[in-house]
Amino acid sequence: MDGIVRSIAGKRDKVVVVGAGVGGLSAALRLIGAGAEVLVLEAAGAPGGKIRQVEIDGRRLDAGPTVLTMRWAFEELFRTVGADLDRHIPMTPLHVLARHAWDGSSGNGTLGDRRDGTLDLFADEAETTDAIGAFAGAAEARRYTAFCAESRKFYETLEGPFLKGGKPTVASVTKEVGLRRLPDLLALRPMATLWQALGGHFKDPRLRQLFGRYATYSGSSPFQAPATLMLIAHVERKGVWQVDGGMITIAKGLAHLIEDLGGTVRTNAPVARIETKGNRTTGVTLADGEFIEADSVIFNGDVAALADGLLGDGVRRAAPGTERSRRSLSALAWQMVATVEGFPLSRHTVFFGPDYPAEFKALFGGRLPSAPTVYVCAQDRADEANPNWGDPNLVDPNLVDPNLVDPNLVDPNRGEPDRGDPNRGGPERLHLHVNAPPTGDYAPPSREDLDRCEDETFRLMARCGLHLQDIRGETVRTGPAEFERLFPATGGALYGPTTHGWKASFARASPRTRIKGLYLTGGSVHPGAGVPMACLSGQLAAGMWMADRASIRA
Repeated sequence: MDGIVRSIAGKRDKVVVVGAGVGGLSAALRLIGAGAEVLVLEAAGAPGGKIRQVEIDGRRLDAGPTVLTMRWAFEELFRTVGADLDRHIPMTPLHVLARHAWDGSSGNGTLGDRRDGTLDLFADEAETTDAIGAFAGAAEARRYTAFCAESRKFYETLEGPFLKGGKPTVASVTKEVGLRRLPDLLALRPMATLWQALGGHFKDPRLRQLFGRYATYSGSSPFQAPATLMLIAHVERKGVWQVDGGMITIAKGLAHLIEDLGGTVRTNAPVARIETKGNRTTGVTLADGEFIEADSVIFNGDVAALADGLLGDGVRRAAPGTERSRRSLSALAWQMVATVEGFPLSRHTVFFGPDYPAEFKALFGGRLPSAPTVYVCAQDRADEANPNWGDPNLVDPNLVDPNLVDPNLVDPNRGEPDRGDPNRGGPERLHLHVNAPPTGDYAPPSREDLDRCEDETFRLMARCGLHLQDIRGETVRTGPAEFERLFPATGGALYGPTTHGWKASFARASPRTRIKGLYLTGGSVHPGAGVPMACLSGQLAAGMWMADRASIRA
């Protein structure tokens, strides 16, 4: 494919990728495989984008995404350059996908008075079915089996025409599915909300709440998101992966391989403008005034930054912006090192608030909820089925590039009695997350509101039995205003536009823009938010670039 990307003068086409998030790094790697000369420019001091880390008490904590699914997206990417995914990004499948807890308090919404309880979801469907039977009764277990069948059908129907489609439309999806499978397309229930669909499956309100949470994976409300998001349940059953060294290893592994194959990743290199002439990109200008010429530019950032003119007036019209009313959720997040007492945390644990309707009414009304649902990632917790996870001896030392990759891919202190071994009661690394409104640029929560939400967060966990003691160092708290500063023009929204209504999935920006030579990738672009989706969007952007270059050559 190298011949595809050579210019008439015989030189390699030069592509500048603005932003070293997963989307940008994936696009860069795919383009290198096609023979392009690739330079990745990142404003921050390390690659990763929303995958980032903070340091507390001398220990590094993931402070962004913590869940990885759809491993196949990365496998396909690495195959394009003849590389082994496990060598660069070692990971292990989880046995317990997540633990869920309710405190037993009564709600004034759809939950009503209910029992408390704890429920684990497993990678094995039969094991989860048994757990639901013990938790909510045999009838709910049977309904779960039917739910699994429908979510599987949703995924199988949409994987090819939507997830892997460059910029699908209703017509293109219908055409690719074909007349024979038209009943499958109609069975997607596009006009039903996720909450409505779950009400048809489950009688126990706790199960509706549990599976309704999948809407928040795209920063949306289960009361407005389409029923098709049920497919996320199938995606998780296909595998949730624990990345050795934390999620940051994904960014480091991609960056390392890009450099190894001849590309360049420059950090601390903020781009001030994407330059154009006529209706075509010509390169980029850095904040320090340096101009870098390029045949094409791939922008790995929120499309709202383009529409708001943060990358120059020349690219304002490249893609439509995101109205405030269509922004996805932000977050209020804490990273800390503390000793856990009382509740048996799993790697991923969710503590549900008592009133889901009120929670989302507040969030999309611009307010922090008075009783939020809390997600906790216990980053030192090994999976029950894999007690050796995190063993530094399992990490290939040849992966370490001193210029790009932190040599401490796995915390060397893991397992010492007083340094993060939860089995011995030592302090461990914790990431806490509650949803927040995306108002960081015009009406961020006040300090009093943030403190009030924090107090309620810890009270909910305490009511479920979780108590945090011996907090080490200084807890890092990040809210919508801080996320806006990290990701400008978003208001702190972390997932691009919401997925509200059946048309929303088709309304995301295309990787191909209105400006020749400018392409988009990332969570605000098709096919959607999340680490594996960003990987797919990077590959789609690179694929469109290759198709356009081949067309020009022809």
